[in-house]
Amino acid sequence: MNTFLWILQAVMAVVFALSGLMKATQPADKLAVRLPWVKDFTPAQVRLIGLVEVLGALGLILPAATGIAPILTPLAAAGLAVIMLGAAATHVRRKEAPAVVVNVVLLALTAFIAWERFGPYAL
Repeated sequence: MNTFLWILQAVMAVVFALSGLMKATQPADKLAVRLPWVKDFTPAQVRLIGLVEVLGALGLILPAATGIAPILTPLAAAGLAVIMLGAAATHVRRKEAPAVVVNVVLLALTAFIAWERFGPYAL
C-alpha cells in the first residue's frame, strides 16, 4: 500500500503542478478560452489558486521524500482536497457538470492520500 500511495502522490503532484503552473503563468484572457470559470475571478485570484496548487504539489512529495517535517505531506493532500471542494462548488454554481466530476475525482484521491498518510501509512 505504501508503494501505491507514493505512486498516487506522484501522479497527483504532477497533475496539480501542471495545472497550477498554467494558472500562475498564463494571462487571464488566454486562460479564459480553456477555463471559462476564470472570468468569475480576478487575475490575482487565479494566480493565487495556481500558486497554492503548485505548493500543494510540492508538499505531496518533498516533505515525505526528504524526511523534513513529513507531517506536511498529509496536510498538503488535505489542503488540495479543500481546493477541489471549492472548485467543485464553483463548477456546480456555473452548471459545468463534467468539470464537477473531475473535481470530485481529484478530491477523492487527495482525501484518500491524506487519510492514509495521517493514519495507517503515516510517514
